[in-house]
Amino acid sequence: MTNSASALVIDDHPLLASGIADFLLSHCGFGQVRPVSGIAEFWDILDAAQPPSLVVVDFWLPEGASLPLLVEMKRQYPATRLLAISADDNSAVSDKAREAGADGFLHKQEAPEIFGRAVAALLRGDTWFHTGPFAVTGVNQPLKELPVTAAELGLTARQGQVLAMMLKGLPNKRIALNLSLSEQTVKEHVSGILERLGARNRIEVITMLRGRRIE
Repeated sequence: MTNSASALVIDDHPLLASGIADFLLSHCGFGQVRPVSGIAEFWDILDAAQPPSLVVVDFWLPEGASLPLLVEMKRQYPATRLLAISADDNSAVSDKAREAGADGFLHKQEAPEIFGRAVAALLRGDTWFHTGPFAVTGVNQPLKELPVTAAELGLTARQGQVLAMMLKGLPNKRIALNLSLSEQTVKEHVSGILERLGARNRIEVITMLRGRRIE
């Protein structure tokens, strides 16, 4: 690794973003690192002619999950290595980041030396993903919902709409009114959803998809 490497760090907590930037400069051999607080600022300062060697991005930003940014960066700048970080203990966060194009994922509770090893691995062309849930004891964090599409669940767009309302606890009659469908049609969609997801009833579906939001 040489000091010609550059990086951008995206985190809406300025102190944390600056700390990561300083660590990359002092311990990882980077010559230039800029911390930014949001997606809009990131795109504003991104140099298309000389994209960074590494982008470290918080999975959860004020705009929501950073998945669209990861997807777009991988599409436009495939040589830039993408490291997602998060304090979220949901193991699906790492999976979502990987699917969106991240080359690695780290929990924010990891030790600095682990962060350094992950960065080195990414710059070598390797990937870095934690293989299991990261348990943080004594921390009570609010539950955040991961976005999931109907297609990812093997459902039609209409079934996705019905499922989204099921997860909010709406009965068939309310769902029918909201979607301008007959109650019988809603019942048929619910049956199809249960069959596709391998669930026996609504409670099982709600339990199965806890922490997910249907897009």
